[in-house]
Amino acid sequence: FLLNLQVFRKKAVELGEKLLPAFNTPTGIPWALLNIKSGIGRNWPWASGGSSILAEFGTLHLEFIHLSHLSGNPVFAEKVMNIRKVLNRLDKPEGLYPNYLNPSSGQWGQHHVSIGGLGDSFYEYLLKAWLMSDKTDEEGKKMYYDAVQAIETHLIRKSSGGLTYIAEWKGGLLEHKMGHLTCFAGGMFALGADGAPNDKTGHHIELGAEIARTCHESYDRTSMKLGPEAFRFDGGVEAIATRQNEKYYILRPEVIETHMYMWRLTHDPKYRQWGWEAVEALEKHCRVDGGYSGIRDVYNNHESHDDVQQSFFLSETLKYLYLLFSEDDLLPFEHWVFNTEAHPLPVLHKDDENKE
Repeated sequence: FLLNLQVFRKKAVELGEKLLPAFNTPTGIPWALLNIKSGIGRNWPWASGGSSILAEFGTLHLEFIHLSHLSGNPVFAEKVMNIRKVLNRLDKPEGLYPNYLNPSSGQWGQHHVSIGGLGDSFYEYLLKAWLMSDKTDEEGKKMYYDAVQAIETHLIRKSSGGLTYIAEWKGGLLEHKMGHLTCFAGGMFALGADGAPNDKTGHHIELGAEIARTCHESYDRTSMKLGPEAFRFDGGVEAIATRQNEKYYILRPEVIETHMYMWRLTHDPKYRQWGWEAVEALEKHCRVDGGYSGIRDVYNNHESHDDVQQSFFLSETLKYLYLLFSEDDLLPFEHWVFNTEAHPLPVLHKDDENKE
């Protein structure tokens, strides 16, 4: 077993080294795509003016810090700390981070801001970098709480029916739509509550609880009791998908992830109840002979399966469900931080460094 550990450690470091050429840009903001053989990088052709994407270059921190810890080579940590330096120097519109940043010019692309797709895990990693550092990474902490303050001011809104939601921001205009991906933020706010400035711990827990409730409602208001890809708060609807291309469910974990964090941090039994409702709906509507399938329209009474079992169903959706119904001492938060795909990484305790 120990021999196997050495193999995996070696392979992890080798892969990290193979990825380093992605950072060879004028700013050090990495390319999205890298030819590992040639070391040539490029960005997605559709991303605003050749930009790199916030949720991609902002979601390396935990793994690369861990790689430096594993290998004793500081280069991995240096690469991700430089990303932060670049972001800190830039002017941010209303304190918000747009989803697109050009790695050559170091300028923002379109001023689109999302806590869902294209943005999501950047914010998660600011908080978790601080937690993984045993709360010594003060820069990560400050960036996280400043970002949450801007999100609260400019993106978080309450519907007339009393549901709190996180809108998307397009060049200063709000789109009153919330993606399933954005639902992870309830758990994030609750996880970060403990370190919140100015006695705001209770407020952050409350924010997490309100997002959890909204996301649960997005499940509850469908025929199948499974949430749509995106739901809206405009045109007289609340927490309902209004467009055909937003009505699908592809076994995503974010709502269950938030229920798991809320359960661990509050032990309010409703989170287990909501999680169990999702289990029953998954069994009833998504279970097929070969595993589990996504659903094309959660508002329809008849299943139309997409015949795909996404990889995150096993790594995240089922894992978060398992943790939701486990004791708190299984992967306790004081010792483990989950990366954005729910893989546990150890908290680097200050007093453990010598032991290793």
